[in-house]
Amino acid sequence: MAWIELVGALISAWAVWLTARRRSWCWPIGLLSVLIYSWIFVDAKLYSDALLQLAFAGLIVYGWRRWLQNLGDDGRVQIAPLPRAQAIGHVAIGALAAIVLGYSMHRWTDAALPWLDAALTAFSLVAQWWQGRRHVAAWWLWIVVDVIYVGEYIYKHLLITSVLYAGFVVLAAIGLQAWRNAATRSAAEASAAP
Repeated sequence: MAWIELVGALISAWAVWLTARRRSWCWPIGLLSVLIYSWIFVDAKLYSDALLQLAFAGLIVYGWRRWLQNLGDDGRVQIAPLPRAQAIGHVAIGALAAIVLGYSMHRWTDAALPWLDAALTAFSLVAQWWQGRRHVAAWWLWIVVDVIYVGEYIYKHLLITSVLYAGFVVLAAIGLQAWRNAATRSAAEASAAP
């Protein structure tokens, strides 16, 4: 299983690196990584994480389509603002989903960490939704979620995956800076246009 985890980690890191660079190839590569990781998480009895990978597959198709419709002249996706009311609403939906999924996993499965795993799953979906919609805020949420995932995976002895998620924190910080710079440039260009 360790070699499959290593392959999944490398493909996942590649997908996140491409996302940070705003390249649309991040989506098909990300799809391959979530398929590999769904199997890894079922084996580790992290069922919410396994379900998350399947949900990611659907969001990847959505995000890929959306990004292809919003590419700039340089072939990179254009950044879109996230209205505050939408952000609050999405976080509230994430919290509610965390409670419902956590209860379900606690009540009806032998999940190893039902409440924590459910919360991370729910907020990962919010971050993925924001990423597909091209919001800088996705990177802030990914940083928080990925830091917590590092601890969860260390606890579950998925050491390669914990190192991967530590790398995701670094990549998310890089993505945050790159996307903020792109958003600032876009705003400056829009205000300078006649």
